[in-house]
Amino acid sequence: MDIREIAKRAKVSTATVSRAINRVPTVNPNLAKRVWKIIEELDYYPNTQARALVSGKTRIFGLIVSEITNPFFPEIVQSFEDIAVQHNYEILLTSTIHDPKRMEISVRRMIERRVEGVAVLTFGMEESLLEGLRFRKVPLVFVDVAPHSPRMSNIRINYLQGIRQAVQHLAALRHTRIAFVTGPLQLRSALVRKEAFQESMQEIGLEIFPQLIVEGDHTMEGGMKALIKLAALDPRPTAILCSNDMTAIGVMREAYDCGISIPEELSVVGFDDIRLSEFMIPPLTTIRMSQTEIARLAFRALKNEVDREEPAAEGTEYLLDTNLLLRKSTALAPGNSHGAISSREI
Repeated sequence: MDIREIAKRAKVSTATVSRAINRVPTVNPNLAKRVWKIIEELDYYPNTQARALVSGKTRIFGLIVSEITNPFFPEIVQSFEDIAVQHNYEILLTSTIHDPKRMEISVRRMIERRVEGVAVLTFGMEESLLEGLRFRKVPLVFVDVAPHSPRMSNIRINYLQGIRQAVQHLAALRHTRIAFVTGPLQLRSALVRKEAFQESMQEIGLEIFPQLIVEGDHTMEGGMKALIKLAALDPRPTAILCSNDMTAIGVMREAYDCGISIPEELSVVGFDDIRLSEFMIPPLTTIRMSQTEIARLAFRALKNEVDREEPAAEGTEYLLDTNLLLRKSTALAPGNSHGAISSREI
């Protein structure tokens, strides 16, 4: 079975069949519909490599994430793939596990497969490893770190907005000893979140205690270790804001072992709004950074660059806001019986 047989049955030329399969927009819609009807009847599968040779396009996007075991990333992958399928694209997925060598192999693999663009959603991978893709003028989209150059897009996360809301929420509940568990501080995104926390505390005149800022590693185990350190302090914090939900879940797990009641004795706030956070006991108050929106913006950025005749000289930037999502893991600070103050008073 080949396109000649399809052309014969559809009563069109082989060129029309080829253009219809490659979804060339100039093909008459009625003819394209007739071709695809025959393709479905014959259960024909077009040769994607042959199509790429003819059209010069593979209709494949690369997607690089940090670690597929972190629940934050599968939701991005699923959303990105859903959108790709709707636009007749495939995705080539790789997880770096924060390993530069693995990243290098992944980049080489994507070059070999002639991907049309790559979304690098790693929150901290070294840009130097992507020189091979940049040299080949492959469109790239990053989170927070893209340089201002052609075919480079950047999704800038407004971390401050959500973290400011979280700090003001805790202050309204009369918390004054608020701890912050960071991510690995070699990651730019972790540093930005830490700075956003400090700025938010200063804005409303709350003291920042250096011993209440603990470096974590964005894992549940890291959250457990952070709480052990914080619980040993005297006085200990009454609220903890975490750089991601996995850390917050670890904090809640260790609090259970230590006999610390949440939220009566300790309020906990996460960051990301992974699906699991909604099913914690109590459900985790968190700062939502929409994985679906990240995937949508990443795909849109790549598609725009692929469709663009001339790349933008300075690249393109997309903004994603964050917002506090209230659940049940925060409450009035211990020892305050007069009710919370309004956030307007802060």
